[in-house]
Amino acid sequence: MSGSIRTMLKLPGIRYLIVGGSIYGLELIVIVLALYWGASNALAVGFSFWIGVAVSFLLQKLFTFGDKRMRHKILLPQIIAVSLLVLFNFGFTLAVTGLLQDYVPAVVTRTIALGLTTIWNFYLYKTRIFKSETVVIG
Repeated sequence: MSGSIRTMLKLPGIRYLIVGGSIYGLELIVIVLALYWGASNALAVGFSFWIGVAVSFLLQKLFTFGDKRMRHKILLPQIIAVSLLVLFNFGFTLAVTGLLQDYVPAVVTRTIALGLTTIWNFYLYKTRIFKSETVVIG
């Protein structure tokens, strides 16, 4: 691996975006496979959403922020915090869509909401949810 790539991968923001993009790709693959196997659109999207949330939680915790703590006393509050954040983000996304639906397409409102939630999710993950005294990467 070249030095510049290695240097970039030391930055949690870069790792965060890589994980997020990878999860998006994973969700699309799950949707396509679920539809191929006969699932309805709603079931395929729902299934991909929950797989994405679970895998994202683990990758953000372990890879992005290097939080290897797996004790119940640490893990359970993190799962609860991420679950509440997911619910808040969902409500925010619906609110943005409702406010802007007469002005821009749904793809644009989703993109705006995703951009904003990405920013505060990174901040909350880094400073509150996955904050650890020692960060070990790789």
